[in-house]
Amino acid sequence: MSDNLPRMDYRQHRRARRLVHECCNYDEGNCLLLDDGEPCVCVQSISYSLMCRWFRVAVLPLDGELSAALLYRGSRKRCAVCGAAFVPKSNRGKYCPDCAAKVRRRKEAERQRKRYHLSTHLGAFKPL
Repeated sequence: MSDNLPRMDYRQHRRARRLVHECCNYDEGNCLLLDDGEPCVCVQSISYSLMCRWFRVAVLPLDGELSAALLYRGSRKRCAVCGAAFVPKSNRGKYCPDCAAKVRRRKEAERQRKRYHLSTHLGAFKPL
């Protein structure tokens, strides 16, 4: 079972440990799902692999970059602007969601600026 679980390096483990506190089943270091009368330590907080299914499905997507790095290793890409790892929505995806909006606005402004310049600065070559 542990052969196909994604392994984390130290930096990823530290980021995941911060996310463990966001889990609804986390209670002062213990896991409520594993509680059978006596407290049980949250396995995700002590493991370097993604053992908890609930953590994988509900908590890990809160950190998109970490989620892309661990769950979508083969299909992830690097953003052309900031270099962050992300999972593209199509095979043409080039930017992470944060940078995509900025790039789209910048290109639209440049396109409108060029359009305005062409329409107002035709000079002697104005069509009749």
